[in-house]
Amino acid sequence: MTKTTDMAPAHPPRAPAGARPGTERSAPGRPANARRGGLLRRATPWLFLAAPLALLITFTYVPVANMVFYSFTDWDGVSPDREFTGVDNYVQILTRPELFRVFFVSFYYLAASVVQIVAALYFASVLSFDLRFRNFFKGILFFPYLINGVAIGFVFLYFFQDGGTLDSVLSWFGADTGHAWLGDPASANTSLAGVSVWRFTGLNFVLFLGAIQSIPGELYEAAQLDGATRWQQFRHIIAPSIKPVLSLSVILAVSGSLSVFEIPWIMTGGATGTSTFVIQTVKLAFQFNKTGLASAAAVVLLLIILLITWIQRRLVPDEKVDLV
Repeated sequence: MTKTTDMAPAHPPRAPAGARPGTERSAPGRPANARRGGLLRRATPWLFLAAPLALLITFTYVPVANMVFYSFTDWDGVSPDREFTGVDNYVQILTRPELFRVFFVSFYYLAASVVQIVAALYFASVLSFDLRFRNFFKGILFFPYLINGVAIGFVFLYFFQDGGTLDSVLSWFGADTGHAWLGDPASANTSLAGVSVWRFTGLNFVLFLGAIQSIPGELYEAAQLDGATRWQQFRHIIAPSIKPVLSLSVILAVSGSLSVFEIPWIMTGGATGTSTFVIQTVKLAFQFNKTGLASAAAVVLLLIILLITWIQRRLVPDEKVDLV
């Protein structure tokens, strides 16, 4: 009588439903592959961001940290010795009127920023509708922003000089041309602020035009069917929809009016009462070799801009625009 010695089951175990033949042996390796794939997916964005972050840290945050450190020293910018003076530089900036008085020049540029925002908003609203030659006028408005600031400074330097372009044009109409446009603080700052209006209106124009063109056309059609005028369309459709862009333009205008540099530096060099806070900071650092005091001035300017931006964002917070 023959006995059965093996204990093998009569029926082999079945593979899970839907499994392919020969894949049941590779199941233990799946979690490791999944972990490696997940790590690679999480690391991929940081690999693309590595170079921009390195450049940002190297050329932005490290210089800002050095500037803050220099603001607490009496460094001349050349000597290897840096004497720590604490908050003495900040006390000088806040207590010496001649260092803080230059902020009043910024009011000329702030008023000019209001003019350029209003002008840009007007032209963007008009040219957003179907008009003849509107692309031509768009190019004319945006072209000044494409020109280098140094070139603009030299062009308007000859424009405002005695016997220059402006005096020649005024003489055609019999106007008095004996006024020195860059000779006294009031007319010089007004002229320089006017140059900034001519240059930066195109930037605000493009921002407003892009925001207006993103409004659905159905809203304009519905407004026209209801008999809305152009002013009513602007008041109830355009103005609410571009509120975030308008807020951004105000922030740029305020920060730009406080940090004006290239145009007054090229045209007057800060003379005749046209020196701005940035021009004064540059002179402190490179003309009077007071790098520590200049660094403190730069930190104060940065804090003022951040404070104004924070106040503006608190007064006019971002709100989702829903006109539909």
